[in-house]
This record gives sequence, structure tokens and C-alpha cells, in this order.
Amino acid sequence: MAVEKVKEYFGGTGIDVIELPESSATVDLAAEALNTDADQIAKTLSFLVDGKPVLIVMAGRARIDNHKYKEYFHRKAVMIPPAEVEGYIGHAPGGVCPFAVKEGVTVYLDGSLKRHEVVYPAAGSGNSAVKMTITQLEQYSGYQSWIDVTK
Repeated sequence: MAVEKVKEYFGGTGIDVIELPESSATVDLAAEALNTDADQIAKTLSFLVDGKPVLIVMAGRARIDNHKYKEYFHRKAVMIPPAEVEGYIGHAPGGVCPFAVKEGVTVYLDGSLKRHEVVYPAAGSGNSAVKMTITQLEQYSGYQSWIDVTK
């Protein structure tokens, strides 16, 4: 199970995976379950760029700006079909996060996250999350770079 892989990933770091009794599979559900502002949910969207999986972690209320995306990646945004996400990333929709992902997945952090000191990414399942600072997100996400692809 992906949440167990994420727990192992964070083992000994002091970062605890929060397992919730209710679903946190959407931004609104996660915000309600974690009693926080929806924009502090660090949602992770999965795309294919030249056939390779890419994750973009962004603030919960942020939306992809197609023009900015195309400017950065030099192609139109193509999300991974939901039925194929787990195969490419290692986490199913609702639990996609930048931690303990399959080899070859490139992670980007969107600038929309920088307006928060603390964010809550998912942790591999539709009812889990981790609470972390932006510095911790940088440290543990294995991100390639900060980008600006949201409205």
C-alpha cells in the first residue's frame, strides 16, 4: 500500500503521516479533515510530458494556467488518465504526493505554495496527509525546480 511506502520514506525524519478516519482525497475534503484552509492543501497533479510522468505540487486553490504551462514545458498540458496514475506514479488518485514515487517521476513545486509557511500534501492514500513547512517540502519532495504554471 502506498501510504506504507510513504511512512517508510519518512521513517526517522520526525515527519509523521497523519491517517484520517475520513476521506482527504480532494482539496475540500482534506481541508475539512485537517481543519485548515483549503489553499494550504498541497495538491499534486500528474501530467505526461514527452511520455514521461511529471508531478506538479501547488496550493489547493491554484489552477493550471495553460499558457504558462505551455511556455514552460513547450507543449499543451496532458494529465495522466486516472486509471493510469498509479502505474506511472506509484500512488492512486486522491493520494498522489511527491514522496516515495516511482523512479523516473519528475517533481516540480509551483510558486503558489510560497504564500504559506505550512502545507499539507497527501501521503499516498485518500485519507492521509503530512504537515510540513515549505523548506521540508523542498527537502523531501526531490523536486527539480520551482516553477510558475498556475493562475
